[in-house]
Amino acid sequence: MKRSITSDPAILGGMPVISGTRVPVARILYLIKQGETLEAIQTHFPHVSLKTLQNAVDELATSFEEPRYGTNVL
Repeated sequence: MKRSITSDPAILGGMPVISGTRVPVARILYLIKQGETLEAIQTHFPHVSLKTLQNAVDELATSFEEPRYGTNVL
């Protein structure tokens, strides 16, 4: 599966962005936090398809489901 989020030191200093764009993932999350729908967000970034936005949000959510540190800390 092609990744929807990438990070490259040459693009926005390595900030995670929507693949193939300079759209920061943090900006997408901020707009969601403000109550905007993905459809509304897509109008801010017409060069990014709605499907790409959906895939990026899904990828981000999935990344939090994967264990990162191995064990629970008490």
